[in-house]
Amino acid sequence: LTLLFCDIRGFTPISEQYKTDPQGLTNLINRFLTPMTRIIMENEGTIDKYMGDCIMAFWGAPLANPEHAHAGVVAGLEMHRTLNELQPKFKEKYKLEIKIGVGLNTGRMSVGNMGSQIRRAYTVMGDAVNLASRLEGITKEYGADIIVGEETMKAAPEVIFRELDRVRVKGKENAVTIYQPIGLRSEVSAETVKRLEAFQEALATYRRQEWDKAEALLLKLKESSYAGNKLYELFLSRIPILREKNLGPDWDGAFTFETK
Repeated sequence: LTLLFCDIRGFTPISEQYKTDPQGLTNLINRFLTPMTRIIMENEGTIDKYMGDCIMAFWGAPLANPEHAHAGVVAGLEMHRTLNELQPKFKEKYKLEIKIGVGLNTGRMSVGNMGSQIRRAYTVMGDAVNLASRLEGITKEYGADIIVGEETMKAAPEVIFRELDRVRVKGKENAVTIYQPIGLRSEVSAETVKRLEAFQEALATYRRQEWDKAEALLLKLKESSYAGNKLYELFLSRIPILREKNLGPDWDGAFTFETK
């Protein structure tokens, strides 16, 4: 199956603005959840649950869908596109900008009616589910709207992805490679593909511990385009620290997150 988590960034301060108007917060969340839910369902996704401002959904059950990873990624891209279109209305009515992070992961999961002898719900469970949640949580670290796991990337060949990093998310020992979907192959420009290839080269030199070359490539990318600057700055901030460490030839290039 493919699982999606979508969360509003900075929801706690937003909630604080409505501490004397809980109904106003409810109206805001309902207005946000409705178009996001519609997109998921139009792409044949199953809504698992809402958790405040968070949406949990999955593809591939209860009806089998061999294109579940592709459908999930397309839904994530459409959610961001639609939210951008709705921003003027949110700013006008609620005086704020809604930003979201989306995490997607594909893998083997247990799906069915789960819970207690008193109450059950149709849901999914498993390590692949936990990873999807962690990927959503680190989107802000990379300035990425969406982050997906490697299995999702492999199962969605019609989408162009940018490899972001190798990471150990909190609670997991094994490193995983993470990716950012850029768009469908038919929609992504040749110029964008060229920038993605340039970052891939910088990432390769970074992992070979060729710090000076990696730094020069990242600086060139940062100067040539605003898009992706947070990502470039992230790696540029790591290089001086890693340069001073004796990492050795066995370093796997992975960054370890200590928080969710």
